[in-house]
Amino acid sequence: MSNKKTAELRQKDVAGLQAEVTELQTSYFKLRMQKATQQLSDVSQLKQTRRAIARAKTVLAQKQAAAVKE
Repeated sequence: MSNKKTAELRQKDVAGLQAEVTELQTSYFKLRMQKATQQLSDVSQLKQTRRAIARAKTVLAQKQAAAVKE
């Protein structure tokens, strides 16, 4: 799982952030399926991935809002 900090996300462009969100959502789905089949040993990964998705979406929304203002 790629746990990127906000500063690293801010360096990406909009397309890169959208790809990051998609990748994280896919990862989150796989983790949920592992939990459902009781194959997930570290349940805290769910919370970390969920927060990473929120972080990436927040930066993406900020960049899109800044692009609209310009």
